[in-house]
Amino acid sequence: MFLEIVTPEATLFSGEVESISIPGVNGEFEMLNNHAPIVSLLKEGHVKIFGSIELDEEVEDKFVKGKDRGTWLAINSGTIELKDNKVIVLAD
Repeated sequence: MFLEIVTPEATLFSGEVESISIPGVNGEFEMLNNHAPIVSLLKEGHVKIFGSIELDEEVEDKFVKGKDRGTWLAINSGTIELKDNKVIVLAD
């Protein structure tokens, strides 16, 4: 699936991922390829990205490589939309 993470300052990531785990307001949930369309509010927590990803040098310091194959991004809040295997995260 294609993931795009956007903040008011910049687009932090744009590329293909295997899956993504998100801190929704009603609990954390994970999305894989061909997930049903969804729109949700996000709360403070970590966006966990799974798959082999490459980060731009300008934003690398905002992400943390997890012990597993995941990469984490801390957020304060935001929204997410998933439709046709494209995920857009608008994050603070």
